[in-house]
Parts: sequence; C-alpha cells; structure tokens
Amino acid sequence: MVLLAAGDYHHHIGLNAFESAGAAPPPPGHTGLYHVAFLYPDRRELGRAVRRLLDHDQPIDHATDHGGTVSVYLADPDGNGIELYYDRPRADWFDADGRPIIKAERFDYRSLLSDSTTAGA
Repeated sequence: MVLLAAGDYHHHIGLNAFESAGAAPPPPGHTGLYHVAFLYPDRRELGRAVRRLLDHDQPIDHATDHGGTVSVYLADPDGNGIELYYDRPRADWFDADGRPIIKAERFDYRSLLSDSTTAGA
C-alpha cells in the first residue's frame, strides 16, 4: 500500500495491491496500468529527483524530450511504469507557425543533473 500526500494531509491518493500480492505483473499487451506520471515544477526539481534515484541505485530506463514536456522513465519494484516529468513554459510548446511541437527524442537523463544544483529552471 502507498499513500501519496502533499503538505500535512494524511493522503490525497491511496494505492494498494492487496488482491495481487505475490502475483506476476501482466505481460505487455494486456490490460492494466501502463504507467503513472508525476509532474515536477521545473527542470531543476526533476534533476534533483534523478539525483536521488541514482544516489539510491534505482535504475532509470530512459529520458525523452517530448517538446512541451521532458520525461524520465523507470519502473517500480513490481514492474509498473513511472514517468517523472516537467512542463516547459507554454510559449515553448508551439513552433513559429503555432503548431504544437510533438516529438519523442531520447536524451541522456544525466544531463538533468547539472541543473539540479542551480537556481531557477
């Protein structure tokens, strides 16, 4: 069971796997949770999260620049997908002609570490 909260509230979201304890995760292509995504306020805070993952030897699968968002992907111990991301400013979501910038360019997530100790985003 996991209880997720902000501030001093006991929990805003509660997740449990009581019925599936000890079971194998569903194979690819079957129903179930694809991944859960957590929004960080800016690049600096996402970099700090990456630093904490690496400091605790948690494997990171990859990082992707989606244009409007920048994401880091990993899996929890049960194999559930986790996305950690931040949104770029809305003005950066569109090209000069007003079309949304949509892409999936992988990059080295370690590049976020240089931003994790500096102020701003």
